Amino acid sequence: MHVRARGDSVKSFSDRVEIRGRSLWSRNAVKGVSLRGERLKRDGRKEWRQWNPRASKLGAALLKASQSGLLPEHGSTCLYLGSGHGTTISHLHDHVCGSKNHLNGTIVSVDISSRCMRDMIRLTKTRPGIIPVLADCRQVQEITPFLSRRVPWLFQDVSQSGQVEMFIEACNRFLEENGTGLLSLKSASERDTQSAFVHAETALLEAGFTLVEKIDLAGWEEQHVLFHVVK
Repeated sequence: MHVRARGDSVKSFSDRVEIRGRSLWSRNAVKGVSLRGERLKRDGRKEWRQWNPRASKLGAALLKASQSGLLPEHGSTCLYLGSGHGTTISHLHDHVCGSKNHLNGTIVSVDISSRCMRDMIRLTKTRPGIIPVLADCRQVQEITPFLSRRVPWLFQDVSQSGQVEMFIEACNRFLEENGTGLLSLKSASERDTQSAFVHAETALLEAGFTLVEKIDLAGWEEQHVLFHVVK
């Protein structure tokens, strides 16, 4: 059983995601299972998985953000563009869906890599609520059939040129009014690396988004900034 040490500070984003000391944790929806070798801790009847910020842009942003509102509500329908092998998706599932999806959440996870999709499909066997979609994030019509309505939360982590324009198009098509959009921007993937972040901020404001916070992920992810916007 994990016993909290005296002076061990705790910051709760919800009853399912916490910062304890300097580490980020999510309440494990599949007890006893460590997806990528991450540490597990017991706290009474609860089990927590350590959320590695070096393997997750969202995890790094949660540790560095000064504003709240990065995470969706329990039971939300979420759209994740560029889901990769599912590390962040699994922690998001801990928060949005919970054990056997008792929170009734949905995470539509899109990636163009068939290898990543194989990993995502394996993940769905123990984590119901995740919908893996093999598609090009630039082709919004390929994603549309998997969403019956607009979503309150959209995250994009796609390392290719034109990330900002892709994000704006996706938000215009899929994000509901007052919804939260998170863009993880890698400057090295853009043609003009020096002004990539300035260009992104200008483009987002001109597209009508409210910029809540611009989070530099340096220390966890170099040359990455996460833009937290509201439509």
